[in-house]
Amino acid sequence: MNKKTHCQKSIFWRWQYWGYFSLLLISVNCIAVETKVKQTQWVSIPLGVAGGIEENNLSAYLLAPAGSTDFICLDAGTLYQGLNVARQAGSFATITIPTDVNPAMYLLRQHVKAYLISHAHLDHLNGLILNATDDSAKPILGLPIVLTDIQNNLFNWRIFPNFADAGVQPYLKKYHYITLEPATTVDIPNTSLKVTAFPLSHGKNYDSTAFLIQANEHYALYLGDTGADSIENSDKLQQLWAYIAPLVKKQQLNGIFIESAYPNARPTNQLYGHLTPALILQSLQQLAQQVDSEHPEQALKDLTIIVTHIKPNTDTQIDNRALIQNELTEENHLNLTFILAEQGQRIEF
Repeated sequence: MNKKTHCQKSIFWRWQYWGYFSLLLISVNCIAVETKVKQTQWVSIPLGVAGGIEENNLSAYLLAPAGSTDFICLDAGTLYQGLNVARQAGSFATITIPTDVNPAMYLLRQHVKAYLISHAHLDHLNGLILNATDDSAKPILGLPIVLTDIQNNLFNWRIFPNFADAGVQPYLKKYHYITLEPATTVDIPNTSLKVTAFPLSHGKNYDSTAFLIQANEHYALYLGDTGADSIENSDKLQQLWAYIAPLVKKQQLNGIFIESAYPNARPTNQLYGHLTPALILQSLQQLAQQVDSEHPEQALKDLTIIVTHIKPNTDTQIDNRALIQNELTEENHLNLTFILAEQGQRIEF
């Protein structure tokens, strides 16, 4: 609570009949009124935000509770370059970096405590693979199919040495795989956080993941790449909304990371398991209905929505980011707070 002071002035005229003057008395009554201020619960530093072609700007989002410098990394498409960009932007100002070290590698080794991988597409894993040689030991968490893909197809001594502790031998054992089961909450090692994983549909017969991260009584939800239920012939988003609706009601869910790979004009048959602004709002309308069916337009009011994975326009000079931002703003009947993630820029919510 913050106290905001409101003052009222009362004016009194007093006439002195034996003199030819008047005295103006002004009394000021001040009342302290308590007002609610939205407090920061989470800090996110995007290390990469684009949905393709920009090799140095691929999906990776650091996340920590407010006041902590122990981050988890949600997907790991870009690490080293993103850490450099973020440091130069002042996003790690609260961390003292020794003068005799490589700053980006120091941050990676000391302050990135775990990787949570939504799916095994290269734009979500490239940074983890390329930095494995110089990284510090830490866990990789994911659904069984995601970890199997990494074991068999990446850390397999053909594409890259096996820096993990399972799969093709010999194991270098730098990374420890932690298998997540859907809708089961587990501790994230080396942090104070917990995670619950949920499958998402990312195109025909291919799963991605949503991670619900918990710090005490507060939550942040990260969705990897996903298509809309209506297009994917799926109910995975609907199941996810049903799970988090009680958290929204209790104002414990502070923010949602969700992708919009394309603007609204993208043909449905060319979405390839991705969302557009219209599909985001359509899906969040379903969440709002579950939170408050009588007043859905107010159910998600001021909820922070961090938009991720915007694919650059490769055919024209149209700026997809600006277009997507306009499309989200124009149809924002749910009164959401949209933030388009930008590489290296600190987000507090």
